[in-house]
Amino acid sequence: VQLQASGGGLVQAGGSLRLSCAASGRTYSIYDMGWFRQAPGKEREFVAAIMWNGYATHYADSVKGRSTISRDNTQNTMYLQMNSLKPEDTAVYYCAAKRDYYRMNDSTSYDYWGQGTLVTVSS
Repeated sequence: VQLQASGGGLVQAGGSLRLSCAASGRTYSIYDMGWFRQAPGKEREFVAAIMWNGYATHYADSVKGRSTISRDNTQNTMYLQMNSLKPEDTAVYYCAAKRDYYRMNDSTSYDYWGQGTLVTVSS
């Protein structure tokens, strides 16, 4: 499966953005999906994950309550709605896919990655 993330941009603190991850491939609907981010000089970190059928989701504590992950399997697309953005949310955001809903916060467990989209939050 090929993934392409989009929707990043420059936003003021307190603002919102919705990231999208478009997937190609007929078997997209069976993949569990995740969002990760990497800020300059920092390691890639887990943001959120969603099970293939949308029945389970998980969030990093840093975004919990401010972000919502969702997916539309009819459109082969996953979303990350981010609200109340903070300057510390500034990073390149990546989407990723894997075949099991296990160790979803472990970037090394994912099989496929998108190219990333930059989110910049100004103070």
